[in-house]
Amino acid sequence: MKRNTWHGSLGAGILCLFAVQLPLAKAQVAGIEKATNDSLLWGPYRPNLYFGVRPRIPKSLMGGLMWTRVEDYSSVQNTFRHTCEQHELDGYGWDEYDVRSGGRQTIHDPVNHIDITTEFIKFPGGEHGGSWGARIKGTPREDASPNLRSTVVWYNTLEGLGSLEADGVDEEELGFLGDAVLKGQTPDLGDFEVRVTQGKGEHPQTGHPSYDEKPLDRTLVHSAQVPDEALWQIKAVLFAHMKGQIDELIPKYGDDNPPPPAQIYTIKHLPSRGNIHMVQKVFEGPFEFDIIFSSGSAPTKITSEDLTQQIESVTTGFSTRFASIFKPQSPFLKERYEEFSKSLFSNLIGGIGYFHGDSRVDRSYDAAYEEDNEGFWEDAAEARTRNQAELEGPSTLFTAIPSRPFFPRGFLWDEGFHLLPVIDWDADLTLDIIKSWFNLVDEDGWIGREQILGPEARSKVPEEFQVQYPHYANPPTLFMVITSFLDKLDAIKTDSSNEKLLHEKSYFMQLANREAALQYLRTLYPLLKRHYFWFRKTQAGDIKSYDREAFSTKEGYRWRGRTPQHILTSGLDDYPRAQPPHPGELHVDLISWMGMMTRAIKRIAVYLGEEDDATEFAKYDEAIVRNIDDLHWSSKEKTYCDATIDDYEEHALVCHKGYISLFPFLTGLIGKDHKHLGAILDLIEDEEELWSPYGIRSLSKSDEFYHTAEDYWRGPVWMPINYLAVSQLLNIAQQKGPHQKQATKIYIELRKNLVDTVYESWKETGFAWEQYNPETGKGQRTQHFTGWTSLVVKIMAMPDLSGGRVRDEL
Repeated sequence: MKRNTWHGSLGAGILCLFAVQLPLAKAQVAGIEKATNDSLLWGPYRPNLYFGVRPRIPKSLMGGLMWTRVEDYSSVQNTFRHTCEQHELDGYGWDEYDVRSGGRQTIHDPVNHIDITTEFIKFPGGEHGGSWGARIKGTPREDASPNLRSTVVWYNTLEGLGSLEADGVDEEELGFLGDAVLKGQTPDLGDFEVRVTQGKGEHPQTGHPSYDEKPLDRTLVHSAQVPDEALWQIKAVLFAHMKGQIDELIPKYGDDNPPPPAQIYTIKHLPSRGNIHMVQKVFEGPFEFDIIFSSGSAPTKITSEDLTQQIESVTTGFSTRFASIFKPQSPFLKERYEEFSKSLFSNLIGGIGYFHGDSRVDRSYDAAYEEDNEGFWEDAAEARTRNQAELEGPSTLFTAIPSRPFFPRGFLWDEGFHLLPVIDWDADLTLDIIKSWFNLVDEDGWIGREQILGPEARSKVPEEFQVQYPHYANPPTLFMVITSFLDKLDAIKTDSSNEKLLHEKSYFMQLANREAALQYLRTLYPLLKRHYFWFRKTQAGDIKSYDREAFSTKEGYRWRGRTPQHILTSGLDDYPRAQPPHPGELHVDLISWMGMMTRAIKRIAVYLGEEDDATEFAKYDEAIVRNIDDLHWSSKEKTYCDATIDDYEEHALVCHKGYISLFPFLTGLIGKDHKHLGAILDLIEDEEELWSPYGIRSLSKSDEFYHTAEDYWRGPVWMPINYLAVSQLLNIAQQKGPHQKQATKIYIELRKNLVDTVYESWKETGFAWEQYNPETGKGQRTQHFTGWTSLVVKIMAMPDLSGGRVRDEL
């Protein structure tokens, strides 16, 4: 219960005013949400595809692009591009992209000897989220044959209520000479039209008698009705249909005179009604065509001329805006740093997806979060073999993803890092994604750490990793983003120069309207509290049973889901921990995350006037900070360590110097005057421990487990942790204190090393990578990892402190 501080008529008047303001704030939030939904309705929200478009509607219209080279019979099946795959292309991704307006993507396909450009543009207006257009261009590569033949398939599917049919089905029996048009309607989209234009480009003249039945200078449309569960398996549907066509044509013309590949790998022109429509074009040489979605409620239909005009406007507008928000600072002013920065950020937000479907959850042993028995991991493994997972949902999630080819789904702890750059660009988009995540909170406060929604998402995940467990946590990084939002609110309130951002109302409506921002926080706050106390309950560590000496008998934490080799729930999968696992373990990274989380929710409580809550969280905050030193500092090793229980049933520290050792510092719990700050900075810059020319190593070079076993978090350089380090170094460097000079030196060198590491690898390979080798700086593991690796965009935009200069951070 909040303390009552109202007195007399003044208090009554304030209460009356508040009673008026609250509905007003709710109305403002509703208006903001409607505007956000309209501008964000459509997008390339199928990031698992090289180019796929859908609305933020669970069951609705979807579209996607496929292409291949058709110059021989043997390679077509293996070179038909659709889903993003590792090591398939020389490079692909968004050069410029804004979720609200659109952008340009380039795709380099060496096997098919073609470069594809996809330009996607939104057109607001009407009652159903507006219209959009996409321009598809194909440019033969230098090594292509002079008459390169390519086939391109655009498809639309419709799931759920509504109808979709090809227009003009009786007009051109052999194919459409002009545009191909689909007309449809759904309850959410109203009436609409999809137009695939005739476009530009030459078409093959094969000279084979089959050409008379299926001339390739026309657009072929095949419509069909398939089960809903088959709609996402469009490539298999296409191949099955093409096989049917081949089986008809080969006997007709004989094995000694088969139709050429460009002719035989075509669909049957059969436009009609259906829930799947494939539109095929066959080109010789370069080509270009448009896909135009026109909403029936929009003022006018979109044309190719509109698309041409808007493409130029969107590209120019993106570059101008990007320079004002993320322009690289010295020493990153030459070469291709700005192009590099645009590419990484565009791919981060171009990887935002909308997912809908059921998920596999095993609630059969919820009580297992206690994990009190020695050998608990064996019990858990045995329980998993019983496979008692059930399908729950369906749920929806709007989220940025780590990697389009390998991890095209939502990851809880990745998301907080994703949104730290995004909130600088588009606060309303960020708040919408945060809300989407917290809408997944169950009654206990749990959010599944990996969101694998529906069969299409599950097709990318090995079965043993699909099931989620309601006692498994993940670092609560979304609280970092909410803290960033509060920082921006404070900055606007105290510094009028920040008002310039508020002119871009479509990006910062909830920053521009303080009451609306507070109402957003009021709505979110109960879910944040539920999630926070779920953490405190399910991840609690045991202090009392082992007579540990600490300021608090409650503030110690242990990750559940532990095995001898991994703590996947910590995010630092194979980082060395105590052996063997013990129910008395305490993990220094988790108590640090809890400290960050506590400070964030305490600050929100203060904002909302939840005084009793704020007082309670302040007590937790003090106890956590005190216990970090009491339970995890090793005076012998001069570092923070995990704790366990030794053979004598006593508290013991297990020290593996690396990212774990830095967590109290990384999460902002170590201030400029802290007694252990000097030792932390010494550890960071020690070349025999964590320092490398390419960033801070995840595990000390001197550790016995360095570069062993999976070598995932046992040495490689990771950008999210390095970003936290460079941010805290900047914080210390900008304050007077005993370690200011040392922190400044490390900050300058680390910032340059990190940017150059990612930049040089990007120049060489065309990709950002999941991690980087501390000996060579080469990118490794998952390619096109434009999730948290894109934090380098914020690092480039940080101030240059060299030469004693301190500039205001953007």
